[in-house]
Parts: sequence; C-alpha cells; structure tokens
Amino acid sequence: MEDGTITLVGATTENPSFEVNAPLLSRCKVLVLEQLTDDHIKGIMTNALADKDRGLGNLNVELQNDAFDFLARLAQGDARVALNSLEAAVMLSKPDQAGKRMVTLETAQEAIQRKALLYDKGGEEHYNVISAFIKSMRGSDPDAALYWLARMLDAGEDPLFVARRMIIFASEDIGNADPQAVQMAIAIKDAFDFIGMPEGWIPLAQGVTYLACAPKSNASYLAYLAALKDVREKGALPVPFHIRNAPTPLMKDLGYGMGYKYPHSFGGYTEQVYLPDELQDREYYKPTENGFDKEIKERLTRFKKDRNLIK
Repeated sequence: MEDGTITLVGATTENPSFEVNAPLLSRCKVLVLEQLTDDHIKGIMTNALADKDRGLGNLNVELQNDAFDFLARLAQGDARVALNSLEAAVMLSKPDQAGKRMVTLETAQEAIQRKALLYDKGGEEHYNVISAFIKSMRGSDPDAALYWLARMLDAGEDPLFVARRMIIFASEDIGNADPQAVQMAIAIKDAFDFIGMPEGWIPLAQGVTYLACAPKSNASYLAYLAALKDVREKGALPVPFHIRNAPTPLMKDLGYGMGYKYPHSFGGYTEQVYLPDELQDREYYKPTENGFDKEIKERLTRFKKDRNLIK
C-alpha cells in the first residue's frame, strides 16, 4: 500500500477506527457515507416509478404527495426500505379502467402496517405538539411528557430539535431550583449525538423524566427580562466609580476603583453596591421556595440584612 503495489478499496458499516487496525487505517483515505435525507429517498423513489426497465415505470403509478412524504420519512434514510415499501404499496393499489394505479396514504400505511401520525414538522401541529411537550414537563407530569416525546419521535421529528428544547427548558423553567438540570440536558444531547437512532430515544426518555420531575423555578429567566427592561428604558447608566476598572494612573486619579472592597477579603461579600445609583432599589432576581432556589433565597436574605437593605 505504501509504495503503490496494491490499491485497497473497502467498505464497512462499522466505525473503521475500531474495526480496522491503526497501521492500515493510517495509510487509507476514509470517506464517510452519510445517511440519505428524505429528499434523497424521494429522488430514488421517483426514479423507480419512472424506470421502465428496472423499476415500476410500466405500471402507470401516481403517488399522492402525503403517501410520498410518508414513505420517505418512514424509510429513515434507508433506500432499500423505501423501495420495498414503495413496491408493496404499488402492488396493493388496484388499477382503474385506464390501467392507472393511485397510491394513497391509506394504501402506503397498509403496505407497511403503520399509521402516519398527524404531524407536519413545518406546520401548526408541530408547534402544538412541542408546546404540549414543554408544558407537560413544566407541569411536572412525566407521563404526559413521555407521550408527547413519543409522538414527535415516531412522526419523524429531528431528535436533536427535541434535545435543544430540553436544554432551553432546563434553564428557563428549572434554573437554580436544580442547577444540575441543565448539565443533565446537555449530557442527554451529547449522548444522543454519540449513539443516534434507533437507541437514541433511551437517553432522551431519561432526560424527559428527570426534567419533568425536577423542582421548578423561572426566577433567572424573569430576572433577566426585568434587567433588560431597565437597560432599554433607562439607557447606558454610568458605572459606579468604585467598581470601575483602573488600569492607568490617570484613571486612578479620576477616582476609578476608589473605595472598592475585595469581597474575598471580607468573607465573600461586602455591603458595597454594584448597581447604578438610579437602580439601587431594584431586585431582579427573586428565587422561589423550590429546591436549591430556597437555599439561594435564604443566602441572599442574609446578605441584604447585612447591607441594611432589609430589616
């Protein structure tokens, strides 16, 4: 192989990093064949319907759009499955008086013994189902959340879309009530990325049940929106002098950083203020009584008492 005496060409469905020994692999150019997309599958089926020599072109077949989409989606990137399903659906259809065969969604479903779920990834039902999924987790109902997860995956939704929504949910709806929730959600996404389908639903289901059962808090989410409102309404308020950066002698002479108390020298916090003068009464972040949020709330209450902000 090194001097060109032979040219090795091989194919494997396994990961060559594990199945081909390292010295051989280092002398090869590895080409990765990706899974076919729905559009690729549709192109293959279209060719099969038109090919009169090796396909179904002599049968005068018309494939309805919803049946076309259904067969392409259910093939999950496997051209052989798509062609077998298409052929079965065509053979089940009955020619009319003119000899034309109409393949409907019902015929396609019968051919592969599976119903098409009402779920248009670009339409209203897509948003209805993902909304039901999020609201079920927010309402701490793992059973409902699992049902909507199964609805989406079985209808062909991109699992990584679901995983991304779970990460957002972990921060928006659980937050600091369970700080590990976002770590869990990211781990679930990485796990799915690593193993893919068909087994990828297993970590997704674990993540859904964890997030649904976790204590809930949207305090961080609401706190940011409140702070953003002040930013947009009041503009760029001046930074208090004692917490300004003072990298030059001139800045120090102007009072930048003067009076700043380094919190680590005072037990981790001080009574100094950090907000602009106009916003001293603001309290954006209001932890709940749920989960770890409660401990954070108690800690902040102690800090505010020490700063004489509350009695």
